[in-house]
Formats: sequence, C-alpha cells, structure tokens
Amino acid sequence: MLAAERLHGDDTTVPILAKGKTTTGHIWTYVRDDRPFGGTAPPAALYYASRDRRQEHPERHLKTFTGILQADAYSGYNTLYDPARAQGAITPALCWAHARRQFFELADIAANARRGRQAPTISPIALEAVKRIDALFDIERAINGLSAEQRLEAREERSALLLTELEAWLRQERSRLSRSASVAKPIDYMLRRWDRFARFLEDGRICLTNNAAERALRGFALGRKSWLFAGSERGAMRAAAMTTLIMTARLNDVDPQAWLADVLARIADTPQSRLPELLPWAWNKRAV
Repeated sequence: MLAAERLHGDDTTVPILAKGKTTTGHIWTYVRDDRPFGGTAPPAALYYASRDRRQEHPERHLKTFTGILQADAYSGYNTLYDPARAQGAITPALCWAHARRQFFELADIAANARRGRQAPTISPIALEAVKRIDALFDIERAINGLSAEQRLEAREERSALLLTELEAWLRQERSRLSRSASVAKPIDYMLRRWDRFARFLEDGRICLTNNAAERALRGFALGRKSWLFAGSERGAMRAAAMTTLIMTARLNDVDPQAWLADVLARIADTPQSRLPELLPWAWNKRAV
C-alpha cells in the first residue's frame, strides 16, 4: 500500500481503558482506492491505533510513502509535505466535502425549519457557496471511473473556470465581512489553503473528497456506542489489525468471514513465497 500513487488518510477518536478510566485514543486509517481514476491496484485499508494524536504517528505510518495524500487540514501532516523530507515530500490534497459541510451547516434550510424560532438566519453567502461547490461535484460524478488523463482533460475544460470564479467570489465576499461573521470561518478555511484545494486541477488521480477514508472509519464511529472502549492500548492495536483485514476484504468484494476461515486453515502450510496468494484480492473461494 505504501507504494501507492495516492492514499486517503483520516483518524477518529476511540476510548481506551487506562487505570480505571478511559483516555481518548485515536484510530488512524490510510486507504488505497484507485477505482475513481481507473487504476488497476486493488483497494486496501490500513489501520493503526495510538493513545494520542501527535504528529509522530502519521510520520511513522507514512515514513516510506511519497505519493499524494488526501486528508483534512490537520497540522500533524505538515512535516510530511516538507520538501526537505528525507524520503521526498508527500503531495497534499484537501477534501472539498469537508469544506462544503461547513457552509452547508450555515445554509441548511431543512434543519432550520426543525429548530423553529431558535433557528439562526440562513446565510445567503453560505447557500451560494454550496451551490457553486455542488457544480464542481456534478462534474466529478460524470467523470468518476475515467482514466486520470480523461479526468484531467474534463476538469481543464469544465472545472477550471468555475474554480477561478469561486475563488474570486470568495475573496470579494470575505473583504466585506467582519471577523465575527459566522460564514467568515469556512471562507478563511478554504482561502488559506487554496493551493491544496485546487490541486485536483493538476492531477487526474486526485479526488475532490476524502470520503474513502471517512467511510473506512464509520465502523469505529458506530462502534463507540456499542462496545464503549478498547480494553487497553494493545487491545486497540489488535482491533486496528483485525479491521485492516476485514475492511480490505470488503473493499475487494470478499466475504471477510469466509476468507479468514480459509486463510487461517491454510496459512500454516503455505510457503512464505506464496503468502501473497492469500491476500483478499488474490484469494479464490474455489480454493476453500
């Protein structure tokens, strides 16, 4: 996976039991999914666990990676983007869905209707920003699965002008707003990182969103309500290892239970040179 051209990265919190109380640990994921640009590498997901969110963790996880990292604006990734990095700089690309969400929360008419009199005023700027961003997403849906070259060509023809107009409009609107304006925060979030948001115009392999990583963490987000906490740091690490196997199988349309049952029965008698044959994308149910 670490030889991939592009990875999605994200993390989420997980309670870890420690001396009679729980601490806020983190589960990290890195997902390889080249299907949006017609890549041939099989999809896979890696998971790691840690007791905190210090930058040393992604630095260790991605020590040998040198491709494109699609992630949020977490500052702990910044050392990976440093041109002076010994292994070479990782190329950052930010998530438009994350940026859109901040505007959408200020322009959610349905949610405001449910809140009744307590609802804040709908922001016309946020509503316009959502419409402009949605126009970019419409183009992306039409080119999903095409080759990187075809995607880049379509973006140059259809997305480039929309992006230029969006940036100019955001800067114009921001110049009229006070610091306390609610919509100023999501505008600043984008404009301060505009080069990373606009990078999809430079490379057809880049997606507009980091949804692949967010989907990969959904199980942990839901699980927090069911299993309450990991029993120890080692327990969290084991959960990360098992989720790596299960999610990778699911990404390759393989039944995780059937695959694991077969692999556990065969692995002891499989020569080390043939272990790759047991990976989900190479596994064949007829071999059971």
